[in-house]
Amino acid sequence: MTMTSLRDTAIRCLATSDPIEKVRWSQEAAAAWRSGRLIDDRAPGEPVCDTPGRPARLELVDPRRVPKRKLTTSSGRAALVHAVAHIEFNAINLAWDAVQRFDGMPHAYYDDWVRIAAEEAQHFDMMRGRLAALGHDYGDFPAHDGLWDMARKTASDPLIRMALVPRVLEARGLDVTPGMISRLEQVDDRDTADALRVIYREEIGHVAAGTRWFQHLCEQRGLEPVGHFLALLREHLDVPPRGPFNEQARREAGFSQRELDALEDASHARDRQP
Repeated sequence: MTMTSLRDTAIRCLATSDPIEKVRWSQEAAAAWRSGRLIDDRAPGEPVCDTPGRPARLELVDPRRVPKRKLTTSSGRAALVHAVAHIEFNAINLAWDAVQRFDGMPHAYYDDWVRIAAEEAQHFDMMRGRLAALGHDYGDFPAHDGLWDMARKTASDPLIRMALVPRVLEARGLDVTPGMISRLEQVDDRDTADALRVIYREEIGHVAAGTRWFQHLCEQRGLEPVGHFLALLREHLDVPPRGPFNEQARREAGFSQRELDALEDASHARDRQP
């Protein structure tokens, strides 16, 4: 793929449905951006890509129809790995959407999301490799579209996108991944556990990027970040995030103690509801 324009390249990476091409193009695009071969020559108001490319064989279903994952069986582990692979595939698309959609951000913003796109591509590639080792491929199991649903809902404003995608949906991975690693080790699937450790470490940095740009946009607009984040949760989520929360990882990703306390309170209130 010829790469000169950052926006055009981001759109092509986002739109391609072939997983192999999406991974390769994402990594090549990140290298081209780092070397200065890609130029951010966008003009405000240019058309964007609203539909991410996905394999045609991937079946998207209601989250309640995604199969349960019993890790004591090979097929159960494969279903879990497929679910993680799907999250990482969506995360590639989300990173490129953050690049192609939002104009007028500082150069460092595009540095972050181009880098993250390449790292998410590596994460997907690792999970696809684990799927292959278990006799499966991406698209063998149904998946849901929760991450991209939120991308649609936050497409009009980078501040809301940074608040609700990295700091809510992706931050959930920080809460649940250590437990997944432990359960995989208990069934002696150390290869998948080791891959998840790599993903976990790098996802802290991805959530931190969301925090950094959310705070930047709040400062730019004269908004108090913690109070505004909590207000966005109340406004845009049907139910608050569910605990328990990985406070250490979330602190590393930029969450304040006030935010963590508020999340805990909201989660407890949710649990008390009949």
